[in-house]
Amino acid sequence: MAKRVLVSGGAGFIGSHVTVELMAAGYEVVVADNMSNCDLTCFEGVKKITGKDDIPFVKMDFCDADAVNRLFSQYKIDAVIHFAAYKAVGESVAEPVMYYKNNLESFLNVIEAAKTHGGCNVLFSSSATVYGEPDELPVTEKSPRQPATSPYGNTKQMCEDILRDSVKAYAKYGNEVNAGAECNGPIKGIALRYFNPIGAHPSALIGELPRGVPNNLVPFITQTAIGKRECLSIFGNDYPTPDGTCQRDYIDIVDLAKAHVYAVRRMLDGKMEEDYEIFNVGTGRPVSVLELVNAFEKVNGVKLNYKFAPRRAGDVTAIWADPTLANEKLGWKAERSVEETLAAAWAWEKHLAGKE
Repeated sequence: MAKRVLVSGGAGFIGSHVTVELMAAGYEVVVADNMSNCDLTCFEGVKKITGKDDIPFVKMDFCDADAVNRLFSQYKIDAVIHFAAYKAVGESVAEPVMYYKNNLESFLNVIEAAKTHGGCNVLFSSSATVYGEPDELPVTEKSPRQPATSPYGNTKQMCEDILRDSVKAYAKYGNEVNAGAECNGPIKGIALRYFNPIGAHPSALIGELPRGVPNNLVPFITQTAIGKRECLSIFGNDYPTPDGTCQRDYIDIVDLAKAHVYAVRRMLDGKMEEDYEIFNVGTGRPVSVLELVNAFEKVNGVKLNYKFAPRRAGDVTAIWADPTLANEKLGWKAERSVEETLAAAWAWEKHLAGKE
């Protein structure tokens, strides 16, 4: 029987791409989302890509413990991939309580339900933000976590700690450490630290669909190119980098989604070397903001209206991954080029505008 994976926040940008790749790998998927950051556009796109109209979908809030327990009672969950969280850095600075309440409570409810419903493998959607402004580049999984520069980043660090401590307590269910505890099954976990996911599915049926003004660079690029935004602001051109703009590790969304499949397979096939593992998910190649803008113009034959603006608070100068551990242990490697990724992002934007 096929293993079943719950994708919390599965109607969003990353969740929809992960759902496609999980189904392509033969897993059954249950998608659950409260739809606070998205609409059904991408979920409908997933159904078209996979040819499946009957993908289970539950509209629910993961901060509702009763709803989470009902979900785990309704379905036998073998693994859960947790995306259900608020994700805007600036908003988290303005509304820290909202971020701590939502991001921590939702994850705690998932852990609690996994613990009391027979055990589960938990894959947490973490972030390179946990490294802050790194002392050395590229960063490895052993690079120190720096103090978070935002409540959003802090929730990523705290959820990693919650997963680590829960695994330590519950991974060996039935042993003398937690004998007698209210725990019906073991929990094992992997945290994937993403770098900068960009792009869209090659079908142009799913992609990044921000509500309001985009917080991420590529949607702002594509919306400027299509005429939805008047001008793209590049924040800072005086950083100590080759062209003065920030450097990032931009990873194609399909490559990123496939990393989740490899991680889930590692858990379900009993291949984990530790009960809690961490992997960087990046390309290992730094690309500056200006380089990305220039590459978009070149590959798509579009001229962008952009300007340089003052530095933005909280932005680190440069960060990129050493993905060796994921390459060797997961057997995963980023494959798609920046040019392919930017072409897919533009095709998605044109699809949304009905201009494909």
